[in-house]
Amino acid sequence: MPRSVLMEELDAFTYREAIADGAPVIIPVGSIEQHGPHLPLNTDVILSKAMSTRLAGVIGGLVAAPVVYGYKSQQRSGGGNHLGGTTSLDATTLISIARTLTLEFARHGAHRLIFLNGHFENYQFLYEGIEQATAELARRGQDVSAILLSYWDFVDEDTIEEIYSGSFPGWDVEHGGVLETSLMLHLHPDLVRLERVMDLPAAQLPRYDILPVRAELTPASGCLSSAKSASEAAGQLLLERTSKALAEAISAELAAQ
Repeated sequence: MPRSVLMEELDAFTYREAIADGAPVIIPVGSIEQHGPHLPLNTDVILSKAMSTRLAGVIGGLVAAPVVYGYKSQQRSGGGNHLGGTTSLDATTLISIARTLTLEFARHGAHRLIFLNGHFENYQFLYEGIEQATAELARRGQDVSAILLSYWDFVDEDTIEEIYSGSFPGWDVEHGGVLETSLMLHLHPDLVRLERVMDLPAAQLPRYDILPVRAELTPASGCLSSAKSASEAAGQLLLERTSKALAEAISAELAAQ
């Protein structure tokens, strides 16, 4: 029987053997965040883990148990941290988690790490924690490198045009919208309540942040763009093309190291 790519499903001896054989470790990072009335709170976790699992199958990697919580939802990209259900970490906590996980997998003997992000607001804090850890490991003389990416950066322009037909709102407001809903319809249709989609115009937010947030600026749905045109077929297309582009880029990078 083929070995599972999921670290959490392996016994410790099999895991150690895979690490000793040079398997890269992929760490999915998501969030517990409201995605409107039609998607589950763990959407970012599900999607980052799905992308990680497909990547692992191509590069011979292992998928670590995901980081479930993420940095605070921002009003201009996730509806805002004031919305019920969204459960967030502060910046120093997420930085510490990224740093600690990098050091832990290095302690296990892993040399190549890939943090695969599924929550817009996480990126810079993951970067900081990973940078701190890899700098510390370099000072110790340990050969450990890490790649940090967000999966939506591998959706190409042709796919965007095919899915959105000229109405792409931008990644910052694609929250609970067509991309995430379509992917979830393909991967976990049982968790999507499409009949509850609130077909509202894309959020019109200022080009600056206001603190405390003005809750009335967030659309009533909690989403920043409509998911009305989402479909399972679009989700399949997005998953296949995005995971393929991601795997090609990471395979090339690992081969060059």
